[in-house]
Amino acid sequence: MKYSLKAITYAVAATLLSAAPLKAQDFGSQPIRMIVGVAAGGATDVTARIIAQKLQQTLGTPVIVENRTGAFFEAAYREVTNAQPDGHTIFMISASTTVTQPGRKDFAYDIRKLAPIAEVSHGPFILTSRKTLDVKTVSDLVAYGKANPGKLSFGSGGGAGSSLSLAAELFRLRTGLTIINVPYKGAANALTDLLGGHIDAMFDALPVQVAQVKAGSVTGLAVTSAQRSPALPQVPTMMESGFKDFEAYNYFGLLATPGTPKPIVNKLHDAVVKAVASPDVVAEFEKQGMNPVGGTPEDFAKMLAEDLERWTKVIKEAGIEPQ
Repeated sequence: MKYSLKAITYAVAATLLSAAPLKAQDFGSQPIRMIVGVAAGGATDVTARIIAQKLQQTLGTPVIVENRTGAFFEAAYREVTNAQPDGHTIFMISASTTVTQPGRKDFAYDIRKLAPIAEVSHGPFILTSRKTLDVKTVSDLVAYGKANPGKLSFGSGGGAGSSLSLAAELFRLRTGLTIINVPYKGAANALTDLLGGHIDAMFDALPVQVAQVKAGSVTGLAVTSAQRSPALPQVPTMMESGFKDFEAYNYFGLLATPGTPKPIVNKLHDAVVKAVASPDVVAEFEKQGMNPVGGTPEDFAKMLAEDLERWTKVIKEAGIEPQ
């Protein structure tokens, strides 16, 4: 699903105008737990903490971010699925959370069964390389891979089958290179090794990488959107780099426990819409190369279903057998 900034802004504004007034006593004093399925420091965690702070202010209830790492988001899924459906346990996901499902055989969870609250933000991935690798463009990286067969390593935050891992697999398909796809529990762990020179490149969400590219700690090679990101206007797109059919997006969104009553979902949704429309949050997202979304729970459910279908096709094209 493609988004224009105008459409995103309209979705946020329209939903905000329709939101009912929120009352602090709606959730009482019991904390809301925002579960994140990857390690602290990555883009999902960064986004979760921004939104958690705003929800706490709006709802008048403590909102605590809990990192529940575990293979293929299972620990996070289990925590949310087994919680009481009262809105006090919510799940911040990214595109990686969604694509885990078609990449796993007999996966115990179905993201479509959780209660969608709202898509929070949306933006492209970015391909970066280690500073000590003598490449400046995607073409340089491809040339390096051809000159060093089997030595080009990609770090994949979220592990094998994550959206970042699949982006690397898509790169392999489009270039014909043999690459080493190194799985990590979270993108922050992969970034640490990229900064340390232990891996050569990685696809990642923009929020964390923007600062690294601007600081010169890594080399920004390309973004995966149709247009360049205003956050890094000097970085070309994959399409500009010669890959006409290479377009992929990351997103962050919130889900609740299956069976959560609609009135509770609506209260959480209204609070999220208010959060993503806050000028400081909009400015922070723009700085990170992400657009605020908002929209309705139904919009989010439709987008998740479409994303599942799209990445299932990529998995089949890449010849990846569900594990």
